[in-house]
Amino acid sequence: MRLKLMATGSMLALLMGSGMAYAGMDEAKAFLDKEIGDQSSLSRADQEKEMQWFIDAAKPFVGMDIKVVSETITTHSYESEVLAKAFSDITGIKLTHDLIQEGDVVEKIQTQMQTGENLYDAWVNDSDLIGTHWRYQQVRNLTDWMANEGKDVTNPGLDLNDFIGLSFTTAPDGKLYQLPDQQFANLYWFRYDWFNDEKNKADFKAKYGYDLGVPVNWSAYEDIAEFFTGREIDGKKVFGHMDYGKKDPSLGWRFTDAWLSMAGNGDKGLPNGKPVDEWGIKVDENSRPVGSCVARGGDTNGPAAVYSIQKYLDWMKAYAPPTAAGMNFSESGPVPSQGEVAQQIFTYTAFTADFVKPGLPVVNEDGTPKWRFAPSPHGVYWKDGMKLGYQDVGSWTLMKSTPDDRAKAAWLYAQFVTSKTVDVKKAHMGLTFIRQSTIDHKSFTDRAPKLGGLVEFYRSPARKQWSPTGTNVPDYPKLAQLWWSAIGDASSGEKTAQEAMDSLCAEQERVMQRLERAKVQGDLGPKLAEEHDLEYWNADAVKKGNLAPQLKIENEKDKPQTVNYDELVKSWSN
Repeated sequence: MRLKLMATGSMLALLMGSGMAYAGMDEAKAFLDKEIGDQSSLSRADQEKEMQWFIDAAKPFVGMDIKVVSETITTHSYESEVLAKAFSDITGIKLTHDLIQEGDVVEKIQTQMQTGENLYDAWVNDSDLIGTHWRYQQVRNLTDWMANEGKDVTNPGLDLNDFIGLSFTTAPDGKLYQLPDQQFANLYWFRYDWFNDEKNKADFKAKYGYDLGVPVNWSAYEDIAEFFTGREIDGKKVFGHMDYGKKDPSLGWRFTDAWLSMAGNGDKGLPNGKPVDEWGIKVDENSRPVGSCVARGGDTNGPAAVYSIQKYLDWMKAYAPPTAAGMNFSESGPVPSQGEVAQQIFTYTAFTADFVKPGLPVVNEDGTPKWRFAPSPHGVYWKDGMKLGYQDVGSWTLMKSTPDDRAKAAWLYAQFVTSKTVDVKKAHMGLTFIRQSTIDHKSFTDRAPKLGGLVEFYRSPARKQWSPTGTNVPDYPKLAQLWWSAIGDASSGEKTAQEAMDSLCAEQERVMQRLERAKVQGDLGPKLAEEHDLEYWNADAVKKGNLAPQLKIENEKDKPQTVNYDELVKSWSN
């Protein structure tokens, strides 16, 4: 039975007398002593002030039973197991934080959108759905919520300007639809110790004519992969590349997570290319999707996209462990930490905690890593001004189908777990940064040497080139599921790279056509363009100062370039 009691003194006494834990500031001080300590960007006095605000704001909702959900990663496990209990103890709101798989989160939020049934009171939902949420208007836009209905439960110390990912959760209407809770990037990963070995450096220079270092482009990455594959190091034959290829939903993430833009697909623009984004979807001047295929001015099956798929296939076959093609995302993730892989072009930093465990072959005895993260190399079609990688941004989302009082109570929890009081400690647990004040905290300066370049990357200007899926995607749940099947056909050899991308763009346009006919997204929904050939659309793009779709480059192996890692890191601080 849910209790919806107003917070008079007698009612609070009744709750306490019935056995419900509600210690308020005493519990908050105990939490700060035991869990937070000096791992906060706030002073102890300001921590207590923020906790008192939560206690006061929560009074109308004491005794309510609230449910929220997120995918299962380390950061959310910490929230579910530690912060949810602390929030309940401090505020008197009973909070259950469920953990389920990413695909299940998308499926369930889609169900709530379709049925209106309130499955959860708040969702940590990828910002990849920003285009979906903006067009369907089934989630509360937080800009208006914080100024109106949710004003009394919006933390005056929230400090939105401190969040590094708000551009990813802001729609073309200028409204904020989601609040970032965790962020992690896909970066280049390499064995720093092997790259600095004098014999390896000399052998590489003799064979390729340039220095072994962090690859700036895919041509250099390919040379390095070839160099290390089959080389004997520490008594073992090693591999120059790692990836995964199992026909599984996670294969779709591997590509929607900016692989095409790394190759040079789409247009310039940060956080996402416009008018053509990294999925190859083109929008008009009103942000209405007009196509995915080259025939409508899109780029999903253009030369850059096909090149990206072909390189993926070639590298897996030639340079990765034979088992890689049969692995999915979670199975392949830990493989580089086993000590037989020289580099990986596409590594999610969410695995960082698993790469720094004592005793691993990739960790020194003093706890420092033998590996480093660095910016991803780019493909031959890539131009300055394009995004260069993907950043996952799990973000708090409030559905309009959730009753106001329940949404308010859940919004308090969303702010609690992203507050300045707890964010530094949470970031140490999950290594998924959302606040600039956390990134700049002294504790991360101290810990940086053991995190392989992660802190340096997030403090660098380079991080701005990493972003999630943008607003060009009109219905993420419907379109994202098309990718893994299409790419799987290429990975298994059933289709060529060109055939797979032709099929994918056609499937995406079929979904857009259905949305257009149904008019479910009104004036924000797709309006497909007339069909013409690649040359027509390329000329049209060039005339308007855009890039996509680009014409095919005959020699897709450009001059390889590398950079010294230590010099690269120094340049970020200059």
